Amino acid sequence: MNLRVTIRSETDADVSAITEVTVAAFRTLAISNHTEQFIVAALRAARALTISQVAEADGRVIGHIAFSPVTISDGTRNWYGLGPVSVLPEYQRQGVGKALIQEGLSRLKDMNARGCCLVGHPDYYRKFGFRNLPELVLEGVPPEVFFALSFDGPTPRGIIAFHDGFKADG
Repeated sequence: MNLRVTIRSETDADVSAITEVTVAAFRTLAISNHTEQFIVAALRAARALTISQVAEADGRVIGHIAFSPVTISDGTRNWYGLGPVSVLPEYQRQGVGKALIQEGLSRLKDMNARGCCLVGHPDYYRKFGFRNLPELVLEGVPPEVFFALSFDGPTPRGIIAFHDGFKADG
């Protein structure tokens, strides 16, 4: 299949489609608490979606990615959390998620962000340069699934806290 995908910023008209994509993307994922759509909504309501982009094909939203600010206990500023990233199941493994991540990271760098972190699958996120960094900790999360990527060289040291929107569960 030769899929033509456009990555663009979300609009108000995309909100329900983003919810549908997010629910569908995580529906069968065993490691999910199935709260991702509530997280996106909470981040949006708190105006904490620093970057919120959709992947569109044939006029249909087929993917979404969110980036929001994180805090680090050492006081380092201008770091962001990636997630959730969602792609409709029928479009997965076709490069849509990769395109969303690459464009989102590029936009973060254009904003002079200093770095990005996430919780995710080790085999997938290492392709983008993310690494397990022992000097950064997300409490309650196994270190092998917590990743960070510094854009400006030095890596902060401390405990990461994602936005409170990540506690949303409905």
